[in-house]
Amino acid sequence: MGGNRLGKIFQVTTFGSSHGRAIGAVVDGCPAGLPLDAQDIQIELNKRRPGTSEITTPRKEEDKVEILSGIFQGKTDGTPIAAIVYNKDVDSSAYEAIKYKPRPGHGDYGWISRYGHYDYRGGGRGSGRVTIGHVIGGAIAKKLLENFNIRIIGHVTQIGHIKAKRVDFNRIEEYTLENPVRCADKKAAEEMEKLILDTKKRGDSIGGIVEVITLGAPAGLGEPVFSKLDADIAHALMGIGAVKGVEIGLGFKVAEHKASEINDEYCIKEGRIRTLTNNSGGIIGGISNGMPIVARIAVKPTPSISLPQRTVDLKSMKETTIRIKGRHDPCICPRIVPVAEATVAIIIADHMIRAGFIHPCNIEIES
Repeated sequence: MGGNRLGKIFQVTTFGSSHGRAIGAVVDGCPAGLPLDAQDIQIELNKRRPGTSEITTPRKEEDKVEILSGIFQGKTDGTPIAAIVYNKDVDSSAYEAIKYKPRPGHGDYGWISRYGHYDYRGGGRGSGRVTIGHVIGGAIAKKLLENFNIRIIGHVTQIGHIKAKRVDFNRIEEYTLENPVRCADKKAAEEMEKLILDTKKRGDSIGGIVEVITLGAPAGLGEPVFSKLDADIAHALMGIGAVKGVEIGLGFKVAEHKASEINDEYCIKEGRIRTLTNNSGGIIGGISNGMPIVARIAVKPTPSISLPQRTVDLKSMKETTIRIKGRHDPCICPRIVPVAEATVAIIIADHMIRAGFIHPCNIEIES
């Protein structure tokens, strides 16, 4: 089975399943000389850890990471970095009764059709829990990018019909840590949390929008046609299971405007070429222009809900209904924020190396 690797030079290969023994990632192509320890990764994993509030799944997992290779005397040594997280709080009993009944909104039927032999426990390899691998790779990418003053910040901008007001880029990171919704608009965050909890009480779930902003990336990242920076970002973000749409910059709203209204005109600020607006989201012609890189993802509601839904029994080939038990997030958005950040970080780190801004062998040569 392919499709488990992201990146061309800075490569992240993930492995594991929701109810298997462990989940992890192997990161190859990280330059030597980068100071790195388990805590650098743990900080990011803690942001997506389950059981941290009423609006997340009650599954209790410590998600403690263990680095197996690639680090010598506190620094990366240029060899593959393998890191692993063991699954502890596993309960597969709720899935035995529905193993022949594809869950609506889940990938069960597609996986069965593609592979036949399918780990149905908690969605197996298709579970949101496999994004632990994304976060491991992204944590290393973030650490690498910090050396070049590049920051990647994610936040929830919408839950259901509730939309957050715009917040200054430099305050988003601070404000999102102050509430479980990970929304930088404090008033909207309160309304969002109430909506999520009300939806949870009804046995349902709700979706939303998450924005990821890259600050400090230089102009010149991206390659023509098939490896455009925005194309690679969109491809990577769509690889997150719950994502059903990606926008860069103004996104679909470009269809409502004339070029004279949304073209980003150039100017010089503090001796650097910049644009007066950033409707292109920091990428034009597939290559970064030095402005903040802005991407948004549409996150669908968690498909595992306790309300009755129609499905089929693959064994009897008859229509039936299903009620999904188990432990699930009433809204995926808050916990997908660090996953989306990690995913973008991997792409930016990869393109930084590909474009020559980071030396592929040893970070100390360029720093």
